[in-house]
Amino acid sequence: MAGTGFPGFIIVFGLLAFIGSTNAQLQMNFYAKSCPKAEKIISDYVKEHIPNAPSLAASFIRMHFHDCFVRGCDGSVLLNSTNGQSPEKNAVPNQTLRGFDFIDRVKSLVEAECPGIVSCADILTLVARDSIVTVGGPFCQVPTGRRDGVISNVTEANNNIPSPFSNFTTLLTLFNNQGLDTNDLVLLSGAHTIGIAHCPAFSRRLYNSTGPGGVDPTLDSEYAANLKTNKCTTPNDNTTIVEMDPGSRKTFDLSYYTLLTKRRGLFNSDAALTTDSTSLGLINQLLSSPQSFFYAQFAKSMEKMGRINIKTGSQGEIRKQCALVNS
Repeated sequence: MAGTGFPGFIIVFGLLAFIGSTNAQLQMNFYAKSCPKAEKIISDYVKEHIPNAPSLAASFIRMHFHDCFVRGCDGSVLLNSTNGQSPEKNAVPNQTLRGFDFIDRVKSLVEAECPGIVSCADILTLVARDSIVTVGGPFCQVPTGRRDGVISNVTEANNNIPSPFSNFTTLLTLFNNQGLDTNDLVLLSGAHTIGIAHCPAFSRRLYNSTGPGGVDPTLDSEYAANLKTNKCTTPNDNTTIVEMDPGSRKTFDLSYYTLLTKRRGLFNSDAALTTDSTSLGLINQLLSSPQSFFYAQFAKSMEKMGRINIKTGSQGEIRKQCALVNS
C-alpha cells in the first residue's frame, strides 16, 4: 500500500500491473496519420447534439462502463448478436441503455472520412469523454488504438456488470476483477451526479424492505416518502424516470457524494459506498476538497477504466458497422 497523490486511496499493485500489461499499444493521437480528423468529427458531433439531450451524457458513461466490464473495452456492448448468441445488449443491466443509434451515426461520419480505420471501441470511449466535457464535467485523456471484439454474450454481461442491488463486497469484487480498486469504485460512481434511473432499479427499497412500511431503514425516511408519493407510486412502476442527484442532475459536481452522507443514495449500490470505512473516508475526502480535485481524480479513473483488457494490433477487427461483426 502506498500513496498516489490522493492520500488514503489504495492501489493494488498487482492489478495495476495487469492493466499495464494489456494496453502498451494505446497512445494519444493514435489516428493522427491514418485519420487525422477523426477525434474532431466525434467531438463536433457530440457538442452539437448532447446539449439538446444532456441525459445522454450519463448514458454514454454507463455504456462505456458496461462495455469495459465485459471482455474489456472492445465495443462488444454495441453488437446485435454474434454466432447466433444472445448479445450483451439483452442482459438485464443493459436493457435500459440508450444511445446506440447515436454511436451508429458517429461511426457513419467517421467511416465517410476514413473507411475501416477507427474502431467502434475508440468511438464509444471518445463519445463518453466528450459527452462529459459537453455537460461541464472534467476532460479525460483518451489514448486510442483499441480494436473491436467479435464476441458479445448476454451471460457474461449479467455476471460481470455490477448491479444497483449489490452490496459493497460484491461491488468491490467485480471492480477488482477488472483491475480497479476502491478509489475507482467511489470515483466512477460519481458519474451518478448526472444520472437518471427507472423505478425497478431501486423500488424494492421503498416497498419490499425490512423497515416500517417496507422502506429500507438505510434510506432517509423523508426522501423515501417523497419517492413513494411523487415518483414510484406503485411497486410495479416500470416507466417513471428519477433523478439520481435531485436538483443537480445537469451539473457534474460533488452533490451526489453529499447525498450519500445524508442516506439519500438512490441505489443499494450507492448506499453501499458508505458501509465501508475506506470508501466512506474517500467520500469525505472528496467533500472536503475543491471540486477540481474530484474532476482530476475522476478523469484518472475514467482513463484507467478505458484501458481494461483492450485489444490492439492484430487482435479483433475494425468493424464497418458497430452493431455487426464484419462478414
